[in-house]
Amino acid sequence: MTARQKRMMFVAMLVAGVGLFISLIMMALNENINHFYSPTEILEGKAPSNHSFRIGGLVVTGSVKRDTESLKIEFDLTDGAKNFPVYYEGILPDLFREGQGIVATGALKNKVFVADEVLAKHDENYMPPEVAEALKKSGKWKEGNMDQMKHPESVPVGEGNSLPGKNIPATAEGLK
Repeated sequence: MTARQKRMMFVAMLVAGVGLFISLIMMALNENINHFYSPTEILEGKAPSNHSFRIGGLVVTGSVKRDTESLKIEFDLTDGAKNFPVYYEGILPDLFREGQGIVATGALKNKVFVADEVLAKHDENYMPPEVAEALKKSGKWKEGNMDQMKHPESVPVGEGNSLPGKNIPATAEGLK
């Protein structure tokens, strides 16, 4: 084999190696991406049926069904236009309730979203950006009142609390 043939073989192997490396990186990134879909988009067939993704919306009032023997729960999510069923088995966040905005991660199985993780909004006014966008698209978005964002005076807030005798310990030592 001549020197030129060796160089060409080296270049060909280098190009093949770089191509393989890039394709492996793209496959890994594709598997770790969780796209967000609203209930309407899922019903329109835009969500993947064989890949994990996120769904968000408001928990439909009256749709929550809990199994008394286990941690299984079923509920419907809405974006204001359409509802979609969600199944979850596990411990729900403390803030989970009907009418609450949530985002769940999981996959479609038999036309039901099976969630691996459920996240609830953390206060009365916060809305995950994806859920807010889906509600705006459906025309169900309501602008909040800034006065509602104030901390309730009757709820203790930790050190510096203006309610005497109701301080929440700021460290783990204070919990003993």
